[in-house]
Amino acid sequence: MDLLADFFRQIAEDHPRWNFIWMYEPVQQGKVLSGIWMTIELSIACLALSMVIGVVGAFAQGSRNLILRSLVQGYIQFFRNTPPYVQLLFFYFALGQFTPTYSPDGWLEVPIISNVGWAIISLSFFAGAFNIEIFRAGIEAVPESTREASESLGFSRKQTYRYVVLPLALRVSLPALNNNLVNLVKTTTQAFGIAVPELLYQSVTIWNDYPSALYPTMLLVFVVYVILVGVLVMSMSHWERSMRIPGYGV
Repeated sequence: MDLLADFFRQIAEDHPRWNFIWMYEPVQQGKVLSGIWMTIELSIACLALSMVIGVVGAFAQGSRNLILRSLVQGYIQFFRNTPPYVQLLFFYFALGQFTPTYSPDGWLEVPIISNVGWAIISLSFFAGAFNIEIFRAGIEAVPESTREASESLGFSRKQTYRYVVLPLALRVSLPALNNNLVNLVKTTTQAFGIAVPELLYQSVTIWNDYPSALYPTMLLVFVVYVILVGVLVMSMSHWERSMRIPGYGV
């Protein structure tokens, strides 16, 4: 490790614009590692929550309750037709003012939802609006005769949705879902706007302190996101192949 650190120190001396400071400075290295880990945690939480929103919302869209369907449709239109960064700022600065607080030491008032929590909520709601439409399209692709067959066997509407319609709709929806989840991972960089310490935020703090590290750190951000998105795409593709049923899916 010492040889590697010395190698990058020498590069910084010979080429001042290419200072890979996070390769030999422990403090900056810690910032990068914590930023990558926060990005991964943020992505996983948003992916999971947006999927839940998509499944539940698609089920609610088929409800016989007009009010429920209208609420879901209003939610979809709001989150699809406004920029995700504006939504993020609205959740954190506007709704955040009304969230309860607690005092761990008797002096400092801490909101029960942190900036990380608001980032997860906002980005998940944004992606969830698209997931609802994706799952809705998948549900509509399931033949009506399939639903009628399940109902003739005594399945309730919820049982039909859970055991028959949803598994088939998921297979149809996977290609479009793959695209939306990839976009969601890339959108997590916008959490920088509310000081979530993900990779981009930590990278900015590094090159603000060390302007010579600008190019290497931007290169690092690019490479990390290529890897993260690549892993997600390969995982989704493997999932899609493993779930494929002849006659369903793309």
